[in-house]
Amino acid sequence: MAETRKRRRPMAEINVVPYIDVMLVLLVIFMVTTPLLNQGVEVELPQAEAKAVKTTDGKVLVVSVKADGSYYLNLEGEPQYIPELEVMVTRIAALLRLYPGTPVHVGGDRNVAYGKVIQLIASLKKAGVSKIGFLTEPPKQ
Repeated sequence: MAETRKRRRPMAEINVVPYIDVMLVLLVIFMVTTPLLNQGVEVELPQAEAKAVKTTDGKVLVVSVKADGSYYLNLEGEPQYIPELEVMVTRIAALLRLYPGTPVHVGGDRNVAYGKVIQLIASLKKAGVSKIGFLTEPPKQ
């Protein structure tokens, strides 16, 4: 009788392998869909054939110039209207201190004055931006 007491059954263990599989599938889904989300201001981008710019961590700072010459700033959220170029330079410099090496993409409306975009690019260089990309739309077939 003493031997039967010693033969206790081990506690049941939860099999976590299916949960790990589900987590990995969800991770892959989020990694694929996150770059596809477009956030920004409605601007009519010029059409041109171009390669997609690769980013390492997904953080991209988007600066948009609308047709009326107004500036918008967007880093993973709602685009913010920036009334003056000097204010934008200050904010971008602060963001680059928080997230060094973040690429900046410029989206200029096709109807905006060329001088506005050039002025923006010169200001971005003053803010310490080292990588600038230009947003375009693929040509319509």
